[in-house]
Amino acid sequence: MRATLPLVLCATLATGGCSTISNSNYNPLNWFGATSNSAQTSSGELKPLVAPNQGQPFDNRGAIAEVVSVQFDRSPDGGILRATGTANSQGQFNAQLVPVSFESGVLTLAFRVEGAANGISGSASSRQITAARVFTASDLLGVKTLTVQAARNSRSTRP
Repeated sequence: MRATLPLVLCATLATGGCSTISNSNYNPLNWFGATSNSAQTSSGELKPLVAPNQGQPFDNRGAIAEVVSVQFDRSPDGGILRATGTANSQGQFNAQLVPVSFESGVLTLAFRVEGAANGISGSASSRQITAARVFTASDLLGVKTLTVQAARNSRSTRP
């Protein structure tokens, strides 16, 4: 009895990861049937639970109030653009530098944030948010100036 229990335990653990056991009726996870992530209509056709995206995704983030600083740090593969901005209120999040346009060597990015409309105003330093964007060397081909736009101002730097 002493030798059989460890042997059975080792055999169970060793064969638990095998693909033939995971798809067989010996696996307890297969005893109650598979689950499905789709909904059926009355005609029997399967339709997705989430509608496919039509066109561009909707971005409900607004522009940050103002850009305080913009800095571009070069790297062998391209560089990183960092922008610090001041929001209207505390509680802003999901900051991102979103490309808007590229005209005559000027790449313009919008500094967008998301947050509660009724946030606490607080001090300027408590409302500061920093966002960064990585650029590869191929992304920077033909770019002479990087401009970050906010609601009240914009700042530029050279890559």
